Amino acid sequence: MSTPDVVVTGMGALTPIGGDVDSLWEGILQGRSGVRRIDDLLPEGKHLDELAVRIGAPMAVSPDTLLTRVQARRMDRCQQAALVAARQAWHDAGAPEVEPDRLAVVIGTGIGGLGTLLAQDDLLEERGPGKVSPLTVPMLMPNGPAAWVSIEFGARAGVYTPVSACASGAEALALAARLIRLGEADVVIAGGAEAAIAPLTLAGFAQARTLSKRNDAPERASRPFDADRDGFVLGEGAGVVILERADHAAARGARAIGRLAGIGITADAHHITGPDPTGDGQVRAIRRAVADAGLQPADVDHVNCHATSTVVGDVGEAQAIQLALGDHPVLTAPKSSLGHLVGAAGAVESILTLLSLAGGVIPATLNLETKAPEVALDVVAGRPRKLEMAAAICNSFGFGGLNVSLLFTRA
Repeated sequence: MSTPDVVVTGMGALTPIGGDVDSLWEGILQGRSGVRRIDDLLPEGKHLDELAVRIGAPMAVSPDTLLTRVQARRMDRCQQAALVAARQAWHDAGAPEVEPDRLAVVIGTGIGGLGTLLAQDDLLEERGPGKVSPLTVPMLMPNGPAAWVSIEFGARAGVYTPVSACASGAEALALAARLIRLGEADVVIAGGAEAAIAPLTLAGFAQARTLSKRNDAPERASRPFDADRDGFVLGEGAGVVILERADHAAARGARAIGRLAGIGITADAHHITGPDPTGDGQVRAIRRAVADAGLQPADVDHVNCHATSTVVGDVGEAQAIQLALGDHPVLTAPKSSLGHLVGAAGAVESILTLLSLAGGVIPATLNLETKAPEVALDVVAGRPRKLEMAAAICNSFGFGGLNVSLLFTRA
């Protein structure tokens, strides 16, 4: 029995540069940045004026404005974003007619309902346990975004939640595709969501020396592959796609945006936050994705890089790509525009990879003024580049040593 092809038939997104996929793509191609000062989002309090980082990339459109008041009050911000993006993707796919027992949901998150956790803990300490919301646990649990989406669409084939730090969204797409390949679902709503901009996360990442401290130049702060990079910018958002068995999509006359043809997942087993300095895990993930798609390294034209703008990570990824694929792929790094969406990053960047393939254009990497000398590959900068592509890879790497590479082809 042959393995079924998996195609993408719908996409939805809430990001720092737009409230849907069209505005995301338009903003990326125009070179807009979603990074800004976030003093308005930071509460006043003891020691909070000591925060070293006061920039971030919040969603351009708040998801609670796109839901009813009752819905919004029952969900954490990351759950709201996931549901809105899922609705967009479902509509974009033409609202597939599918049996509930053949419809699954896989929505990943790196942190989950952090806003709820922090707010309810404040209530507990300030006003006592009687003031804590009875919805606290369902609002903070990491599987909340996936659960709400499954309830919305009546998905009964399974509801899954990869929690794999910055690789969560990409792993969600991988798991979704495998469900279809294994015959457990015909359609899967898959993606990632995150809303974790808060003093605690900013302080924690800053203490780990992973965040940019360019508070006076927010739009120039995220600069992947640049010699002067100094860390990533924390963002938030959601990206959701509809994955579908190819023959199921064809039978209902659905448009196929692209094909998820190859999956590569590996682990470094090296360090809780740092990548394996040899790059072995990333190389193996990329090679597995290529092999899974039945292709050769020379067939991959483009890589949408994880590249967060950290000193070590960007160089390591570029070298891993070169080892796995050779010198020919053309690279881009959308976190220069979006910041790092953590658990949503892999899903949103997969959407960008699909749009690049379909449109034959690679967005530019912002703020790449002097490429780091250790990066030998071609990184698009300045303006978007037209390039006809047959296959592209989207990389996502997470704390804990998880590496996910997804290979997409044109439909």
